[in-house]
Amino acid sequence: MSDDGGLLARLRFGREDAERDVKDGLLLRGGFLPNAAYRAAVSGQKMLIIGRKGSGKSAVCMQLMADQGPVYAGKTLVTPDEVAGEEIRRFELQGLPGDSAKALIWRYLFAVHAARHLAAHAKRAHGKTPASVKALLKFLKQNGELEDGGLDRLAQTVQGLQTSLSLEAFGVKAAIDLAGSPSEGARAQRQLKVVEHGVERAFADLGCAAAHSPLLLMVDQLELVWSAEPDSNSMVIGLLLAAKHAASRYTGVVQLLLFLRADIYDSLSFGELDKFHLEELRIAWTEEALRDLALARARASAGAGLTADQLWQELFPPAVEGEWTPAHLFRRCLPRPRDAIQFLNLCQETAHLKYGRARITEADVLEAGFQFSAWKLKDLSLEYLVAHPFLKNLYPLFQNAGYVVSRAALRSRFEAAEESLHRLFPAYAQALTLPGIIDVLYDVGFLGVRRGNDIVFTGSTDLPVQPHETEFHIHPCFRAALGATAAIDLRRYEPVVAGDRLVRGDVFTGQTVGISPVGRDVRLLGELRRSCDSLLNQLGRAVSLTEDAKSQIRAEINRVLADATANALPPGPAPIGMDDLLLSTGHYFTALAAQLSASGLTEGAPQVAHRLEEEARRLRRLAGGSYGSSGDSAGS
Repeated sequence: MSDDGGLLARLRFGREDAERDVKDGLLLRGGFLPNAAYRAAVSGQKMLIIGRKGSGKSAVCMQLMADQGPVYAGKTLVTPDEVAGEEIRRFELQGLPGDSAKALIWRYLFAVHAARHLAAHAKRAHGKTPASVKALLKFLKQNGELEDGGLDRLAQTVQGLQTSLSLEAFGVKAAIDLAGSPSEGARAQRQLKVVEHGVERAFADLGCAAAHSPLLLMVDQLELVWSAEPDSNSMVIGLLLAAKHAASRYTGVVQLLLFLRADIYDSLSFGELDKFHLEELRIAWTEEALRDLALARARASAGAGLTADQLWQELFPPAVEGEWTPAHLFRRCLPRPRDAIQFLNLCQETAHLKYGRARITEADVLEAGFQFSAWKLKDLSLEYLVAHPFLKNLYPLFQNAGYVVSRAALRSRFEAAEESLHRLFPAYAQALTLPGIIDVLYDVGFLGVRRGNDIVFTGSTDLPVQPHETEFHIHPCFRAALGATAAIDLRRYEPVVAGDRLVRGDVFTGQTVGISPVGRDVRLLGELRRSCDSLLNQLGRAVSLTEDAKSQIRAEINRVLADATANALPPGPAPIGMDDLLLSTGHYFTALAAQLSASGLTEGAPQVAHRLEEEARRLRRLAGGSYGSSGDSAGS
C-alpha cells in the first residue's frame, strides 16, 4: 500500500455517541452496521431493544430516524429531560398504584404524539380532513399540545390528568360527564380513554392501516432521568405498560420502540414482566461483528476501497505481543461498539498525533492499551454509580495481583476490607458480602467465571455465578490499569547467567554440546534438567489448572532450563558452581510453590505446588553432596 501518511490521518472510527456520529455524517456514510436489533426494529417484530451502555442502542435509533424512503408514515423520537423525569416520578393518582398511574402519563404522551401526526398527515397523505381529525386538532389547541414540545411540555400538561383535560372537542363536558368517577385515578382513566378513542377513530376514518406503513414512536435515553429508587423503577414500568397498551390499541397504525439500558430493565420487578419476553431483543456483539463494524467505519472515513488486509496488516501492525491484532484489540474491550471505537481511535491518535507516524506500531497499540484500560476502569464505576456506588472501592481488592482470582483468595481480601466498606456504604451492607460482590462484579462485566475450559463473562449466558464456582478472571479490559497483567502473582525467575543463548531466547533442546563429559557438575546439571522435565510433565497432567497459569509457570521453568544450559556453555569451567545453581533453583521452586498455594486455586494447583516442593527438596539434597539414591525421587 503506497501512502504518504494521509490515509492514517483520514482514518477515524467515529464518535462515542450516535448523536454526534450523525452530525459528523460518519453514521450516514456507511459507518452503521445493520444488526439484529435494527432488523427487528424495521420489521416491527420487537418492541424492546435492550443493551448495555455503549452497545449501540442510540445508533439504531438514530439510523431509523435518518433512514430515507417510505418505511414509516412518520417518525417521532421521545427523549427525556430532568424536569419531565421528575414530574413523572412524582406523579400520583388517588385510587391507582404508582405503576398504573405513571402508565397513564405515557399513554397520554403517545396519544398526543399520534394526534399531532394525524393533524399534519391527514391532508398531506390522504387529501382529506375528516371530522375525527378536526376534533383531534381542536383538542390539541385547547390543551396547549399543538406544538411538539416533547417531554419538555409534559411537566406543564400532566396536571390535566390529575384535574381535568379539555375534552369538548370530543363532545365531553369534563365537569359534568366525568363527575361520577369514584376516584382521581378513575377520573384520569376515563379522560384518557376519550382521547385514545378519538385518536383510534381518526386512524380508522383515514384508513391508515390499509393505506400505508405505521407511525413510529421511539423512546430513548431514559437513563438520563433514572435512579435506583422505587419511583424511577415505577416510571419505567409505567412506560412498559403504556407501550403494551398502545401497541394493542393502535395495532397496524402505530409501532412502539423502546430503547432501554440492560441494568435498568433487569432491575425491574412487576407482575406482568413475563408478558414482555417475546418483545425483547438484547444487543450482543461478537468479536467478528466488532471487526466488521471497525472496517465499515474505517471505510466511511478513509475511503470505500480500504480492505481488511490494509486495515489490519498495514495501517495496524499484523500482531501485538504475538497475538493477531484484531483479537488483541477486541479481547481487551467490553463487547460493545463504544469501547471498540474509543480503543481504535486512541491507537490512531497515539501514532498519528503524538508521534507523527504514517502507520500504527505495536508500541502505539500497547501505549494506547494502558490509557484505554485506565479509562474503562473509571468509566465502569461511573456507569454503575447509581446502582452500585461502592464499585470503585472494590478495585483495591484486585490491584497488583494476578488476574486469576480464587474464591478463597477473594474471601481473604474482602474480609480485610469488609468493615471499612460497611462503614462507607451502610445502606448497601446487605449487598456487601462475598457472594454479593462476586455477583455484582460478574454482572457488570468486571469478573468472568471459569466453567470447564471456558472463561464466561456476563452477556454470553444468563446463568449467574454458582456457589460451587471458585475461579474468577478479571476482564482483560481492566488488567493493565490494575497492574494485574499476569495470571497469578508469581516471582519471575532471575537467571544466574545471562548468556547469549538466553538473550536470543533459545530453549533447552536436550543436547549437551559443550558440556564437559566428566565430573560432578555434569551429573548435577542433568538432575536439574530432570527436575524441570518432571515439573513440565506435571503441568501437562494438570488439565484442570487454568491455562493462563500453566503458561506462566511453564515459561518460568523454561527460563530455569535456559539458564542451566547457558551456565554450562561455552566449554570449560562453569561460570558458577553447580551446587550454587541447584540451591538457587531449589529456593525458587519453594517460593513458587508457596505463591501457587497462596493463589487459592483448587483445580490442579495443589498437585503442581506439591511437585515443586518435592523437586526443591531433591535439588537441595543434591547440592549438599548426597548424590545417589536419596536424590532420585523425580517422577515423570
